[in-house]
Amino acid sequence: MSLSLNRLIIATTNEHKFQEICGILNEPDINFLSLQDFPDIPAIEESGDNFRANALLKARTVYTHTSILTLADDSGLEVDALQGAPGIYSARYAGHLRDYAANNRKLLQVMADISDNKRGAQFRCVVAIVGPEVEEVVGGVVRGRIGHQPRGSAGFGYDPLFIPEGFDLTYAELGEELKNRMSHRAIAFNKARIILKKIL
Repeated sequence: MSLSLNRLIIATTNEHKFQEICGILNEPDINFLSLQDFPDIPAIEESGDNFRANALLKARTVYTHTSILTLADDSGLEVDALQGAPGIYSARYAGHLRDYAANNRKLLQVMADISDNKRGAQFRCVVAIVGPEVEEVVGGVVRGRIGHQPRGSAGFGYDPLFIPEGFDLTYAELGEELKNRMSHRAIAFNKARIILKKIL
């Protein structure tokens, strides 16, 4: 399969997410592009009812517009005591502005009366790869718990609240290097890298 200049679109406008994914994939021979490189592509409404559906929707839409191999993910936080919420609505839990601090404040408010032994949660990431003659979906999950207050300054989103199993530190305290080796996104994108190596 011939793919011009080994180009790969990571279907996000989120610069934090784009840089994190590039760091995980760590492929110097791939020319990584984001949706910021394609301003003519209209905003994609994540209308699916699960992470897989949303990842595929984004990847298929971008590939249709560009004819360039596209990788898209949908990921979020699933809290046991909230029956899996915020789930696919994680990025806009406190409203459509996608305000990380507001999302964290809302989650802490909702969980204010939930005891330590019932604060279990997991981060889930689903990655879709769509291109000429290829459509693949992989995923990754990391279990952990929700802290009582934000801690740490690295990462983004719910990182200051999520404490992965086996650690007493939040994602935001672990730092990007360690997080990028063991996170839900790292698990999913390392699976995606295996597929990409067969394609590119």
